[in-house]
Amino acid sequence: MRRNLHALVAERATSDGDRPAVTYKSTTLTYAELWAQVRGVAGALGGMGLAREDRVAVFLEKRIETVAAIVGTSAAGGAFVPVNPLLRPQQVAYILRDCGVNVLVTSADRLEILREELAACPDLRHVLLVEESPSAPATGAWQVHGWPAPVTDGPRVSQGIDADIAAVLYTSGSTGKPKGVVLSHRNLLVGAESVSEYLHNTRDDVFLAVLPLSFDAGLSQMTTAFAVGAHVVLMNYLLPRDVPRMCAQHGVTGLTCVPPLWIQIADVAWPPEATARLRYFANTGGRMPKALLDKLRGLFPTALPYLMYGLTEAFRSTYLDPAEVDRRPDSIGKAIPNAEILVLRPDGTRCAPGEEGELVHRGALVAQGYWGDPERTAERFRPVPGPYDAWRVPEMAVWSGDTVVADEEGFLYFVGRHDEMIKTSGYRVSPAEIEEAAYATGMVRDAVALGVPDARLGQRILLVASPTSGDGLDVEALLGAMKHQVPVYMLPATVVTRDEIPRSPNGKFDRASLRAELAT
Repeated sequence: MRRNLHALVAERATSDGDRPAVTYKSTTLTYAELWAQVRGVAGALGGMGLAREDRVAVFLEKRIETVAAIVGTSAAGGAFVPVNPLLRPQQVAYILRDCGVNVLVTSADRLEILREELAACPDLRHVLLVEESPSAPATGAWQVHGWPAPVTDGPRVSQGIDADIAAVLYTSGSTGKPKGVVLSHRNLLVGAESVSEYLHNTRDDVFLAVLPLSFDAGLSQMTTAFAVGAHVVLMNYLLPRDVPRMCAQHGVTGLTCVPPLWIQIADVAWPPEATARLRYFANTGGRMPKALLDKLRGLFPTALPYLMYGLTEAFRSTYLDPAEVDRRPDSIGKAIPNAEILVLRPDGTRCAPGEEGELVHRGALVAQGYWGDPERTAERFRPVPGPYDAWRVPEMAVWSGDTVVADEEGFLYFVGRHDEMIKTSGYRVSPAEIEEAAYATGMVRDAVALGVPDARLGQRILLVASPTSGDGLDVEALLGAMKHQVPVYMLPATVVTRDEIPRSPNGKFDRASLRAELAT
């Protein structure tokens, strides 16, 4: 029985030890070699005194050590916290403080950038560098360690249960501060098995991991591969033309991207050798435009298209069977294996076909809640509507905040979001976090961030701002200052200056009127 995430690699190290598991640049590790790396990391973490469910943050680009750190944390009994490598030091430090990270896995150059911010992370005790020997001395309350050597035997790996915390994935929150979605080992294992089932994955598959491992869909590329003994190729995306080159080089059979990325790579040349083995392509992180879908199907004539919908709080919720794509290309499909999707009214009753309601996900993929935030957990994670027998404990479901509608055959269609989150380049971005960065420059008095439709990005960020002085607002200087606080994908694409920003009767900024005026 699989109880922990690391069991996926441990099993394959025994049954398929000589098969390729992970590739980064010119280095490929077999499952046996990867398991030795994982055990080395687990032993090092154990030597640091890592206790059950202690948090280990991994702040790295995609590389072999990133994978070993994630799986090694599981083997040591801890919970991994993958941090987006594009985040700024202040944002990284917030995550480390918020969930009380005990160990940070990073590189020497990233550590140097973080050094000042780490002083405000009281729970941090150890830093594990990917370099063989530490290049930085111990500082303050934390100690620096070099990367451990692989081991083929050693201390017994964790024998925890599948209800233990395995990971905390951070996603932007509507209050402006990211929230940590807590996932159990069961969540991750069932997710990997469910996705690999409907994608019909086997050990002969080769996945190109383009999306960040801090993103649930990116992490799924790794866990799904390991669930079936497939081969995952790590790629840190820079240029669109690199994707077909790597597909050709490694014989990629499965490729999952977000719509903005698909738009970019659809515009480059795809030679026959790049698509020769491609068995399917999948979309997540937003609706794929019909014109883009048609273009990709022309580029990959023998590959099946899988259109998927998910949220971090439930990993994956729906997919559209490729056989239905021509009949209903706008649909997000039906529930994935071992999940049930409900469309509910505000009072918890079920909507009729054609009636809009909230998408509610129930089943083994429902996360455990938001780290340290009972209020927001109670808002999003609520019991499945009854009735229940008196003896039965109510089952918790995740209420997505997304409005959908189901047709007579049960196929679902996305309508919109209840909240004001901006979906850009595959990321969910909080308007409040953008506004906070604008305020921090000292150049604006009032600020409102909106997401407006964009064919390439899904949504582009529009910032409405009023200057602090009568001299007007220097937009270039504002954006230049904001670059030091937020990653590139969170920078406004457009800044509209106003002497005054309209307000609603209750004194709040009137976002609805601004959106109606400017979202074109």
